[in-house]
Amino acid sequence: MTDQLSADEKRLAELGYKQELDRSWSSFSNFAISFSIISILAGCFTTFGQAWNNGGPIAISWGWPVISIFILIIGFTMSELVSAYPTSGGIYWWASKMGGPAAGFFTGWLNLIGLLAVTASVAYGCATFLDLTLNTLSSSWADGYSLTRVFILFVVILAVAATLNIFSGHLLAVINNISVWWHVAGVAIVVLILAIVPKTHMAISEVFGGKVNNSGYADAASHGGTYWFLVLPLGFLLTQYTITGFDASAHLSEETQGASEAAAKGIWRSIAYSAIGGWILLLAFLFAVQDKDAVTKGGGGVDLIFGQALGQGWHVIVLAISVAGQFFCTIACLTSASRMTFAFSRDGAIPGSKIWSKVSASKVPANAVVFVAVIGAIITLPALIEVDINGAPVPVAFYAVVSVAVIGLYLAFLIPIWLRWKMGASFVPGSWNNGSKYKWMNLVAVAEIAIISVYFILPFTPAAVPWNDDFSWKFVNYAPILTFGTLLALTIWWHVSAKKWFTGPKHTIDTAVVEAFDD
Repeated sequence: MTDQLSADEKRLAELGYKQELDRSWSSFSNFAISFSIISILAGCFTTFGQAWNNGGPIAISWGWPVISIFILIIGFTMSELVSAYPTSGGIYWWASKMGGPAAGFFTGWLNLIGLLAVTASVAYGCATFLDLTLNTLSSSWADGYSLTRVFILFVVILAVAATLNIFSGHLLAVINNISVWWHVAGVAIVVLILAIVPKTHMAISEVFGGKVNNSGYADAASHGGTYWFLVLPLGFLLTQYTITGFDASAHLSEETQGASEAAAKGIWRSIAYSAIGGWILLLAFLFAVQDKDAVTKGGGGVDLIFGQALGQGWHVIVLAISVAGQFFCTIACLTSASRMTFAFSRDGAIPGSKIWSKVSASKVPANAVVFVAVIGAIITLPALIEVDINGAPVPVAFYAVVSVAVIGLYLAFLIPIWLRWKMGASFVPGSWNNGSKYKWMNLVAVAEIAIISVYFILPFTPAAVPWNDDFSWKFVNYAPILTFGTLLALTIWWHVSAKKWFTGPKHTIDTAVVEAFDD
């Protein structure tokens, strides 16, 4: 029996699982899904305003490359782990293997929370830019901006993405392959348009030295301790959010050929290529600014720049390219989140696990796909509440969901990265590894994640601080409430019940087969 298994199936059997999912993904397809989820056509467009309002041009021109280096280090540490343990559970499985059931339980839930939030945030961003595109294309589309209309588009986008996910695993691989080339060509076209079409371009000194404080903190001062140590770091959410979701390469490892090498390379390459392409794209945005003060007054959104610099035709083309990229990203996020849901449910960690771990006739976890889409819609409901800061509309609820995604995903990464460092030489690496460099790489990764997790639970504006005279719940960054509230509930559940029955990853293959490989 074991002689009939491929090398990937044998390795999966060694880890305790039978091949249930369709292993039809190539190395390129594995890279493609992480590249698609990172999606510089999504994050660079949708969270540009966060960086502009909190820091200004320097939060983008300097913040992006600096933070990208730290994220690449995180990626290298995770590449080493997926090479050793190429399973759909990915991060959760690694933590369980190295730290026991409790580590796996909390890592899995943090990862799931992050994936649910990132799927919701990308779909909502796609809906927002689709609405902008239709408004720019035709004034008869709608009369003004409507949160309700955008939310309806958001739900429709989630439903279409879910349908495509349910249809076929192989179709998803093809879609993600197309997505890579769409991102490469799309970014090139957008950069060329912004380089050639605008009448003027912002000065280099402004692009690399301009500062903005539109947060409400420190009376809009762009100097001093509050600006440098509170406002500016909040702007780094642009980079930290955009370059995330690369754990998809791990979640799809059971569907990838040559997973120990392919998934490892998929993680770090998707980060590196996105970092370079994203920086070029963002610099194009900044150089295209015609009126810096008007962008600030309007809330910092990137579409304000397009409206200044481009005529209607070029404006629509740029937005349409972004919308398509964001839709590809939504599909990929839903794929990754559903595989995590499937793997975690396979081990009994989610209420209703028997439902979410079922695989359809086409070898796709269809129920898990629906689960992710529905939860994503629910946690984004606060986006229906209208908010403005300094007279400009700001999607506080959207940025809160973005923060949940970043905090959940990166804290989930932190646990196995730390556990691998603690294991030292006792860790058995796969074919792709960091050698002795793990000793400093893993510590740098842990420190960076700890720091950004603190920053992104802070209030985005003074009006979100409870003791402030202008306090209102609509301004509150609910990321800590959702993330840590869920963790508190999970902690109670763990001590009251889960620790009595949750033992970590369960074998789905005959124990004798596993033992045969161990021998």
